[in-house]
Amino acid sequence: MLEDVKIIELFFARTEQAIAELAAKYGSTCKRIANNILKCEPDAEECVNDTYLAAWNAIPPERPDPLRTYIFRITRNIATAKYHANTALKRNSYYDVALDELEECLTSASTIEQEVDAKELSQEIDRFLDSLDQEKQGYVCSKVLVLR
Repeated sequence: MLEDVKIIELFFARTEQAIAELAAKYGSTCKRIANNILKCEPDAEECVNDTYLAAWNAIPPERPDPLRTYIFRITRNIATAKYHANTALKRNSYYDVALDELEECLTSASTIEQEVDAKELSQEIDRFLDSLDQEKQGYVCSKVLVLR
């Protein structure tokens, strides 16, 4: 494996060998860093490839010293951004199942409008029953119970 200074010289020479040498020397560690953040092998591989592209675009004019820290920081930043993008687009999958189960328990079959209508109807029935004398109220209530 080449020394970091030689790898940087390859970047300055704009030869693709620079990426190959960078991958050979630091690729597995970059992948481990990205995978520890993302917990997803394909996303981690994508981050490592993005790291190589970022290094290609930054060197030159940058001359990182030490190269190792520079590359690992790029990998970490790209993986962290990818993690935030993935979790911002959807709920965290750890909680999806629990929330889906709770949704069935918490949701009502009726809408707010239906609940308001039912409350108003109940109040009208109460007013009607209050207008009747005791005997007629008993009669109406007994008929309602029979209908149920």
